[in-house]
Amino acid sequence: MAKKKSKPNLEDQPSIEDAMEELQEIVETLESGQTALVDSMSKYERGMSLLKSCHEQLEQAAQRIEIVTGMDRDGNAIVAPFDGTATASMSSKRTTRQPQIVENANHSETEDGVDPASLF
Repeated sequence: MAKKKSKPNLEDQPSIEDAMEELQEIVETLESGQTALVDSMSKYERGMSLLKSCHEQLEQAAQRIEIVTGMDRDGNAIVAPFDGTATASMSSKRTTRQPQIVENANHSETEDGVDPASLF
């Protein structure tokens, strides 16, 4: 009979700070190239496990975040759930206004006064 995979408990996982510190050590060790292949594979697998743990902890923290949107008459906070959607995926849904080019006798600038040529 196959064993059911259970989600690890947060108490069983290292803190995110400890996990990040251990991940940094693993990366430095692997980058040094001084570790045997078998040990490198073991460290890589440990690193992936720590990375997964960090992502799970961050996801759980994001689910607990609430945004204060105002106050009611009694002085209690009015809250809304936090939308943890990445902003990069939302940018395709937004319509952005293209800056207008204003011609000047010396050079062209966008309406915010930045010369596009000076950006490079």
